[in-house]
Parts: sequence; structure tokens; C-alpha cells
Amino acid sequence: MEFKLRTSVIAAMMASTMLLTGCAATQSGTPAAQGQIQIEPVMPDYQQEVTLAKLNEILATMELTDEQRARFHYDRGVIYDSVGLRLLGRIDFHNAIKLQPNLADAYNFIGIYYTQEGEFESAYESFDGVLELAPEYDYAYLNRGIALFYGERYELAKQDLQTFYDRQPSDGYRALWLYLISVGMEQEQATATLSENRKQLPPTSWSTVLVDFYLGNVTEEQLFEAAKFNLSSAKEYAERLCEAYFYIAKQADSQGDYQKAANLYRLVLATNIYDFVEHRYARIELARMKSLIGQAEQG
Repeated sequence: MEFKLRTSVIAAMMASTMLLTGCAATQSGTPAAQGQIQIEPVMPDYQQEVTLAKLNEILATMELTDEQRARFHYDRGVIYDSVGLRLLGRIDFHNAIKLQPNLADAYNFIGIYYTQEGEFESAYESFDGVLELAPEYDYAYLNRGIALFYGERYELAKQDLQTFYDRQPSDGYRALWLYLISVGMEQEQATATLSENRKQLPPTSWSTVLVDFYLGNVTEEQLFEAAKFNLSSAKEYAERLCEAYFYIAKQADSQGDYQKAANLYRLVLATNIYDFVEHRYARIELARMKSLIGQAEQG
């Protein structure tokens, strides 16, 4: 699921050339079950490097107002984040906030980084700040809900994901994340709710296929086959595989197949789709799987 924010400056600089050239390929059969997945990680393209160079030059040489400089720091941070340079992105987002303290977008990214690092209280504060500055900022509810979930505050997490879902019930990803946050507390109710929410989804959407997988209407093999259809770019295929690996891994985890889940989380990370929510939290999930595997071996 893609949660990227681009400003008009970046859009103008990069235009349609932001598409990445990498792709991922699967062999026939059920990839996850057969272990026959081959990944060609998505790599930054030349134009991203050119854009970063231009932003560096602007920030180093041009006279800018604080608001302009904050925006350019934020824009550069977004690109750093999209290519996996989290530390550089974080520095830029902090610099942006120093110059423009009401920049909600930057607080959102910082909250995500805190979640990835397990600093949940700081993450909550960041997302609270986002919602104070921009109450209609939908994805702050998703991101805060995920932070609350990993921080084991499950009821609050469910409330945030319910709010996130309610704002756009036709989005399959919102229905899916509400299910993932809820299923550990009340499996039958969560499944029933997902089945009911499925009725509001567009039938041919890729996210609807992911929902159907959780409802048992689509097999793993069918899910991977569906990922190949109606693609707009090579990068989109890698994005779909990133998502498919993650959600199959979550199901394997719920079924107690921790080794399969761990292998799939590694594949999520191998796609290099850094700015997808699935990639952002795959490393947390992988660490959890390693811990559970270790406990099982000791027991």
C-alpha cells in the first residue's frame, strides 16, 4: 500500500520519469509454497539522483524563506525515504519542522520512523501532532493505529483503524488493515466484518483480491497470478509482490507457520519498495518471527 506524499516541486522535476525500472518475477506454481521466487530488487533510477542533486544545489546556494527551505528539506526527505536512506530522510524532516513547525507531513514520517525503531510513545506523540495540525489527515490514523498495535494497545489501535476505514470504505487496504488489527482480539467477528466490508469494494481491484485471499476465496497461486494483470509499469508488479508476500506472511504467522512467514518477510524486504507500509513494518515482523522460532526450538 503506497503512502507517498509529493509536492508540486518534486512532481515538476521528476514528472513521469519517477517510474523505477526494476521488476520481480515468479516461476510457475505456488511461489510461496515451492520457494521458487526470484527477486530483482527495485533500484533508484537516474532521474531520482538528478533530482536529489538539484535539491542539494537549491538548498546550498539559493536564498530561500524559512517556509521555502522547509519545503525543500521535506521534498528531499521524501526522496531519501523512498530509496531507503532513512537517516538522511529523518534529518531532513527534523530540519523541515524546525523551520516550519506546523508541517504535518514531516511529523507523519517521523512518527513512522519512531514506530520502526520501537519508540512507541514518541510515535504516538508525533501522530497526535499530525492530527492536531491536520484533523483530516487520514493516514495518521493508520500509522498511529499500527504504532498502537505494535505497542500492544490493541483496543486503541482498533479505534484508529476503524476511523481510517470509515473515511473510505471502498478502499480494500483499509478493510484489510482493520481486519489485521482486529483479528487477534476477536477472530470470528473480524472475519465477519471483513466479509461484510468486502461488499463495498470494487470487484476488479488488486486490493480486493488481497481481501478475497483472507476470506478464502483466492488461493496463494491465484493471488500471484492476479498480481500480473492490468499493470501500468514494471515497478507496479514489484509493488504488488511486496504486498502479496507481506499479507501471505501475516496469514502464515496466524497459522503458526513462523518459518514460512519469516521467509516471506525477507522477500518483502528484498523488493526494495521502501515507502510501502508493508515494507516499512516487515522488519519488525521478521524480528518477531525469529523470536518465535527461537522459542519453539528451545521448547
